[in-house]
Amino acid sequence: MSEVHLGLFVPLTPADRSAIHDRVLSAEAAGFDWVALMDHPYVPDSLEIVALLGYLASATTRINFVSNVFNLPLRPAAMLAKSAATLDILSGGRLAVGLGAGTQWDRIESLGGPQLSPAEAFQAVVEAVEVMRAVWGTAATVTAGGRFHRLQNAVPGPRPTHPIKLLIGGAGNRMLDLTGRRADGWIAPIGTPFESKPAAQDRISAAAVASGRDPRDVQRIIQVVGSIVDRSSTTAAPRSGPGNQPVRATADGWIAIIVEFVREHGYDGVNLILETHTDEQVRRFETDVLPAARAVLKG
Repeated sequence: MSEVHLGLFVPLTPADRSAIHDRVLSAEAAGFDWVALMDHPYVPDSLEIVALLGYLASATTRINFVSNVFNLPLRPAAMLAKSAATLDILSGGRLAVGLGAGTQWDRIESLGGPQLSPAEAFQAVVEAVEVMRAVWGTAATVTAGGRFHRLQNAVPGPRPTHPIKLLIGGAGNRMLDLTGRRADGWIAPIGTPFESKPAAQDRISAAAVASGRDPRDVQRIIQVVGSIVDRSSTTAAPRSGPGNQPVRATADGWIAIIVEFVREHGYDGVNLILETHTDEQVRRFETDVLPAARAVLKG
């Protein structure tokens, strides 16, 4: 398994520049490997994340950024690829691109986006992956994609100066197969129950093998809602129940749960979503959980 990474979800509402800036800087100071930002353009009080990523990249030096996930129906893949390449260049390679097929279709349509069937939404992701990789490629001109996202005799560029990971957030069999075949990683959707995730992992691995890939090259990120408490009500990593059920554990409990997610569940990334995003919770993870969890996993 590759090196384990620990990330933190940063809420973008309310649209308070100073608050978001401070949350990201505190995550960087705490030693998190990345911050994850949602892309819900139809939420009135949520900042647009491509512009926000540029601002946050200029305000930080080390921490990485994960789009969790870009709302593909509202973002033409070719332009999203150019934005991502620009952010890669400006940040020094600190962006991973998470892609989602879309949800809340009425709200997407309210902003001029399409209303897609599940089959159409999946095909759009397939085409987006092809188009984005082509934009980042070395060909003099390229034609790629299809009905939803396409390039026609396009000149690629700018080229990223670092490899940009494409991560897929999805749960259906077609999306899991696509992840194993073509993506660099999987963001396990928080909306799926924990008992469904082992089979999803297995399907991704099978698709990777069938495509001649090493399954270990496909990063797996579990998303966990929770908080550090003084008396644990959660004593082990959840194996069943809603994906957004809160994990409430002591610092030692969190260390054990993170290690369990990695060693027994097969994840190499943990994205923490705090129940209540406070400076105190971030500091407790900084001092009491992250260093110890990393030490155990390296041992």
